[in-house]
Amino acid sequence: MKRVFILLLAFMFAGTWIGQKMIQDSGYTLFAYGQTTIEMSLWAFLVLIVALFFALHWGINLFNRSLKSGSRLRLWSGSRKSRIAHDKTLKGLIALSEGNWWKAQRLLSLSADNADLPLINYLAAAHAAQEQGDEKACDELLQKARASTPEAEIAVGINQAQTQLARGQLESSLATLLSLRKKAPKNTYVIKLLRKVYIQLNDWQAVQQLIPELRKNKALKPEKLLQTEQLCYQKLLELSIILPDSASSEEKRKALAETWHNMPGQLTQDDVLARHYTRLLVNIGAEAKAEPVIRDLIKRHWDNELVNLYGRIEGENPKKQLDTARGWLKDDPLNPDLLLTLGRLSQRNQHWGKAITYFEQSLEQSPRAETLSELARLLKHLGETDKMRAVMDRHLGVIGGGLPSLPLPQKGAKIAPL
Repeated sequence: MKRVFILLLAFMFAGTWIGQKMIQDSGYTLFAYGQTTIEMSLWAFLVLIVALFFALHWGINLFNRSLKSGSRLRLWSGSRKSRIAHDKTLKGLIALSEGNWWKAQRLLSLSADNADLPLINYLAAAHAAQEQGDEKACDELLQKARASTPEAEIAVGINQAQTQLARGQLESSLATLLSLRKKAPKNTYVIKLLRKVYIQLNDWQAVQQLIPELRKNKALKPEKLLQTEQLCYQKLLELSIILPDSASSEEKRKALAETWHNMPGQLTQDDVLARHYTRLLVNIGAEAKAEPVIRDLIKRHWDNELVNLYGRIEGENPKKQLDTARGWLKDDPLNPDLLLTLGRLSQRNQHWGKAITYFEQSLEQSPRAETLSELARLLKHLGETDKMRAVMDRHLGVIGGGLPSLPLPQKGAKIAPL
């Protein structure tokens, strides 16, 4: 309050002083330009200058305010669009997680231009379009994603390769992945997708070449990598014996053996691959070469299926093969598969009586149609028809297992005429 009072007094004294000066001497001011002259008192000129100053100051302030208002309007408009895009993106992602593909594609694509991260919108919208089977829209959205964020070319390319793979466009997916691999050779996901494409293309040579990269970059868990190796080399072993019809069994055996020996050393000790190798040897008639492989497998890890197979094949020395199987008997004397194998090997060595004993012991432990058939065949060829019938009657349930309970005629009953 005191400050206002002091200012008023100052203005009053200043006004009084100026008024006296104006009365004493009004002054004179002349402006001339060409033929034009302007005359006025000094005090009028000073008042005009002050008035012009305030008018100019007010005009500048008004102009600045208008600029700020326009900027604020643009900021408000941009902020509003951003909020709307954020809300639509959120709703679109929720729709995507709920499987509402049409709604998700529409919301995400419409809000992409004003979204903070348009790449996410376009990629998610492309996924929704793909789920609807709209391949054209999916491809267009992927192109927009690439254009919106050029530095995310690898991410967009991976999405494109996955989309092509889902459509069954294996060659296109492979071309995309090979291009990505040149740009990002250490990207583990690209390598994993390449593995999947090669397997679906049955390109086992390419899978074989990719395995070291999978291992080096730790792209797969150890157990998954082992499964890939096993599958790959199983297929390569199978392909090695696909030769012209004119090829002999020996040529097939050599081709199979070459592929087997060219495998990494640790894989030749793999039980899964060794079993597959022996089965292929048996299939092409190279049983003599399969016998030592099966023998070694059984020594490393007992397996009833392999024991059964060991009795089906003929090795180079049938007697030695029988002695080897007898050696296993002390560890598992009641194993039905081993007893069946011993029966077959005894029969191969023409030890008929011993073969019958082993077959009967196997049937006692586990009645099976396979064992019964072996015993019945041997007894029939030995002329033991009565014993064969008795064995068949005793183990009839093995042949007719699973039959319903039905009334049966008495022994010797006659068939009534129709």
